[in-house]
Amino acid sequence: MSFLAHVFEWFTTSANWTGPQGIPTLFLHQLELSVAVVLTAIVLGGGLGVVLGHTGRGGLVAVNAANAFRAVPTLALLTLLAIQPAISLKPGGSLAQWSGFLASWLALTALAIPPILTNTYVGMREVDADVRDAAKAMGLTGGQVLRKVEAPLALPFVMAGVRTASIEVVATSTLAAYVSYTDLGTYVITGLNTNDSVVAFSGALLVAAMAALVTLALSLLTRVLTPIPLRRTGRSRGLVTDPGLAQPAATANI
Repeated sequence: MSFLAHVFEWFTTSANWTGPQGIPTLFLHQLELSVAVVLTAIVLGGGLGVVLGHTGRGGLVAVNAANAFRAVPTLALLTLLAIQPAISLKPGGSLAQWSGFLASWLALTALAIPPILTNTYVGMREVDADVRDAAKAMGLTGGQVLRKVEAPLALPFVMAGVRTASIEVVATSTLAAYVSYTDLGTYVITGLNTNDSVVAFSGALLVAAMAALVTLALSLLTRVLTPIPLRRTGRSRGLVTDPGLAQPAATANI
């Protein structure tokens, strides 16, 4: 029997779709972790990017520091967090699952913040100064300019950062299985540990499918949220025009 036939047989085995180690359960676990990480990164990185971009102060320092933090290996950070007394893994059961979730959430949030912070800051600063001045001349306050002018125009950049962060998080969250959090990475690591290439490949295929679904969902959401005049311009793609302000999306750092 060929390798692909073994993979097909694995996916069509009912036992792999039921129970606490079944595909739906582990898919949901990985989705929960990824959503929690990205939402936290949006609040922290996006919030800071909005403030710095609106005021135009200290942005380059914060963005460069955030990008430099990408050099930290996620697996090393994940391991260090997992052995901290306040987060240390408990033997088995829901406590180990919670400890693994907490360690993974902290490590992956550090991975997700840089692209969101960078793109948010750049998007805010890319708003034409004449547009800001025109809004103020019409009597809008600073807060109104932020909400009604800067935020809508910066949205494509912000969503590009969110997509980048989401893909990185989905791909890298498979490492959570190393610290007792059961998600789709459990299949990958189990397959590697037992030299079972079918299980490892199937797990990787599931992760790729999740990343594709997340990308599609966020692309549709971006189109819905983007102002109509911007949808057919380069700005609607969230392109960073100044390489000194932000670098292209990095691959998941393990």
